Amino acid sequence: MTEINTPEKIRVALVDDQNLVRSGFSMVIDSQPDMQVVLEANDGEQALERIALVPADVILMDVRMPNMNGLDATEHIVDTAFPHGVEPKIIILTTFDVDEYVMRAIEVGASGFLLKDAPPDEMLSAIRTVYRGDAVIAPSSTKRLVAHLATEASYTKAITPELLDVLSEREKEVLYYAARGLSNTEIADVLFLAEATVKTHVGRIFSKLGARDRVQAVVIAYQAGLVKPGEID
Repeated sequence: MTEINTPEKIRVALVDDQNLVRSGFSMVIDSQPDMQVVLEANDGEQALERIALVPADVILMDVRMPNMNGLDATEHIVDTAFPHGVEPKIIILTTFDVDEYVMRAIEVGASGFLLKDAPPDEMLSAIRTVYRGDAVIAPSSTKRLVAHLATEASYTKAITPELLDVLSEREKEVLYYAARGLSNTEIADVLFLAEATVKTHVGRIFSKLGARDRVQAVVIAYQAGLVKPGEID
């Protein structure tokens, strides 16, 4: 790992029980001018201990680890107010076809998903996207996973439009386009609004729906029938 981070760099934590995975990710991340690895951990318990001491903006979190798995660790981290005041955003590392608990990962606060064998540029895109917070759900693995989960939800439960009763009509419009994969800038263009206005609407949508970020809001949009599986751009 490189020297102590500077404020302009995205601070990344790697949590995975495979040394080779962490080493490979670390080399790619530390080669970037705008990010660096600030800590590594080989299970959820170690991650909790270290993240309490070392601020990290984004965590790459494996699901299957000894002692404490990635889902339990994610839930603890999201629910913890750390002394340093930094609230990490978490990207779940998944194999997609075998990690059957990914919906719980969304529910406990994961902000994105990344296939373990994703190419380096997709991993870097995922980190930057999640760090920005109000950005579009860009990485293809997250798009596919959200669409997959939404499809499964449509098969197992009735569509519940009342989930969006708390939103105004304008907020529903903004959520619709956010769920389609548009960025705030693109939504502003479509609805003829200022980008700052769209950002305000997005913040209110998250608050009213109890959604931590865009991933959770998109899943709710699918569950409410606002967007149908396959519509994400």
